[in-house]
Amino acid sequence: MSTSSITPNTSTSSPTAEPTMKSWNPQSMPTTNDKLSIRARDLNLWYGDFQALQDVNIDIRKGIITGLIGPSGCGKTTLLRCFNRINERYENVKTTGDIEILDKNIYDNDVATRQLRRRIGMVFQRPNPLPISIYDNVLFGANIHKTHKQLTRSERNDVVQQALEQVALWDTVKDKLKTRATTLTLEQQQKLCIARLIPLKPDVILMDEPCSALDAEGIEQVEGLIESLRDDYTVVIVTHNMAQARRATDECIFMLMGEIIEHSSTADMFLNPREEKTEMYIQGRYG
Repeated sequence: MSTSSITPNTSTSSPTAEPTMKSWNPQSMPTTNDKLSIRARDLNLWYGDFQALQDVNIDIRKGIITGLIGPSGCGKTTLLRCFNRINERYENVKTTGDIEILDKNIYDNDVATRQLRRRIGMVFQRPNPLPISIYDNVLFGANIHKTHKQLTRSERNDVVQQALEQVALWDTVKDKLKTRATTLTLEQQQKLCIARLIPLKPDVILMDEPCSALDAEGIEQVEGLIESLRDDYTVVIVTHNMAQARRATDECIFMLMGEIIEHSSTADMFLNPREEKTEMYIQGRYG
């Protein structure tokens, strides 16, 4: 049976053996460029013999919302999953190149994936609340990572309230915190999944088509929430919805067949794309 492998800087390491790490805190790392959050260089990824990413080089700035756009199968979600190494969960995956988040190479031997995923949170295409109470959902990640084990009950209550307030869900659920989270609407469930990340204080939030399962009202609500996250987090969002990309992002990266075709401000990409392939996609001529 094949196993996935990582080959940063052309050297190979195994993702199945998680390295020990005393503490990796990107906020404590010296930064050579305090305007960048994510930098990828010469990034390639294969699923078996199929190459899904080809020589990806990108710089994603801090404190903005960056959209990954392109037709189905172009590598958007694969690239997004590289940023917190979720691709390593799949068999027969090989990755080469480097990814730096806040000037720290995430493939360094002292980076444990569990700690990395605490700092790089992810919201999936379909809401995935746990079948436990709303209250326990908010604290679930914090309990796993033991970030709040010394807090009193009152302090934990404050953490829950602050997280739910930040996603505009507190007024809706404050009187039913012990209710199962799965009884919420899809839009409320997606907000809850974002609230679950907040007690971990992530540096980056990755979103894989977070509105695809929502109706028009839910999309508007979640897009408003994403906008409000800009000041506190770097947000990278995959979307197939061109109107959403135009509304909700500051910069866009257009991908095609595993390659970066264009990266620019959202306004420039939609009004004055540099590449003919970008223009054709935005005009709906393929994809």
